[in-house]
Amino acid sequence: MSTAVDPNWESFSDAVTDAYFPHRLTVRRTPRQPATTLRAVDLGPVRLARIGWGSDVSVESDHPGAWAVNVPRSGVLEARVGERHVLSVDGQATVCPPDVRTRMTHWSADCSIVGMRIDRDYLSQEVATLVGGSSAAMPAQIDLHGGAGLTWLTLLSTIGSEVLHRPELREDRTVAMRLGATLTAALVLACYPESDEHGGLQPRIVSRVLDALEDDPARAWTASDLAAVAGVGIRRLQQGFREYHGRTPMAVLQDIRLERAHADLLGGDAATVADVAYRWGFGHLGRFAAAYRERYGVAPSHTLRG
Repeated sequence: MSTAVDPNWESFSDAVTDAYFPHRLTVRRTPRQPATTLRAVDLGPVRLARIGWGSDVSVESDHPGAWAVNVPRSGVLEARVGERHVLSVDGQATVCPPDVRTRMTHWSADCSIVGMRIDRDYLSQEVATLVGGSSAAMPAQIDLHGGAGLTWLTLLSTIGSEVLHRPELREDRTVAMRLGATLTAALVLACYPESDEHGGLQPRIVSRVLDALEDDPARAWTASDLAAVAGVGIRRLQQGFREYHGRTPMAVLQDIRLERAHADLLGGDAATVADVAYRWGFGHLGRFAAAYRERYGVAPSHTLRG
């Protein structure tokens, strides 16, 4: 729903509702020719929007069913998110939770935002998978000047520009979903920066995953699978492997698979190299041969013949 000063405002406000979120608009001061801006891209559970009202306005929304992360690229965006006061300028992002009243009390005439809308359930799942936490702990504001925040902002700008100018990307739903997932993962890491509050990871977290990999190295393991085995988020698991092994879990898995394949080739326990590669979870023979040669200095066929 919106309130506006003339039919043009009502039409533009309705377009913003369709592209981003339903809202109530109040126009406080407008120039003679307001330069409104609206562009939007759908990436499955993620939607990107560029919005500029070209006037001093206030906007009120409950953001039903989805999070909104609003990055002012110019001007000032002042908001009350629930009971919290958040003022963001370029280099900061305002985070608006779903189904919570947000009053953007001052959206300046020169303020144009890049907004990212993420479905509530989708973000909850990604937070649990990546950091082992709850989306309820999302911050009210993100610093985008460096680190993971800047990484997310760079991706947001790059992907947003690409999909706007290359319609084949947004029309391919598989590609669109992957782009949305990439942006969401980067956002989660920006909202949950590494800190010392978790302390060092216990070796049992790493050993639990190592046991699973040794027991079934041929399984098509994913990072999410391994994090579930460890009972932590993906990032914490990778941190633990870096600390205790200096490598990622997937690199360790490849080493285990190579060891098993090497033993089979030495023992003549297969008719072909392909049999051995597929037996131990290598789905691409060329990559298997390259990894094997790097590890053992010879081609796998040489070991089998020898």
